[in-house]
Amino acid sequence: MTTLKETLRTDLTAAIKSSDKLRSATLRMALSAITNEEVAGKVARQLSDAEVMAVLIREQKKRREAAEAFAAAGRAEQAQQERAEGEVLAGYLPQQLSDEELADLVTQAVAESGASGPREMGLVMKVLTPKIAGRADGSRVAAAVKAALS
Repeated sequence: MTTLKETLRTDLTAAIKSSDKLRSATLRMALSAITNEEVAGKVARQLSDAEVMAVLIREQKKRREAAEAFAAAGRAEQAQQERAEGEVLAGYLPQQLSDEELADLVTQAVAESGASGPREMGLVMKVLTPKIAGRADGSRVAAAVKAALS
């Protein structure tokens, strides 16, 4: 069974051979971030697929935020570059939840945790987080939970 990191390396090789500059640069950046995560701390370690996925999610979020900042500053070309890199990374992430799917999961988590008000948001998030596992942005999830508990 191939790991996500091996898939990224294989795709990087293919992108380099096909002279796809955007894809190869983005995959190099992702593999670099993964390697940095592996050697961070006192002991180097091999990341699991879930940890690699978390790094890719973090990198995609950086690209989205940078694109928004560039767009707000009137730098459309750089914003487009960041969006394109984010789209390359999105191809390696699980399909994002729709608003309806997220609302259903939030409703189930509220019922499961027995939460009754906004003060018990932490209980709901504790139940909900493993079910979502990278398929929705944290701020989007938090907003949906707040709305359900209000």
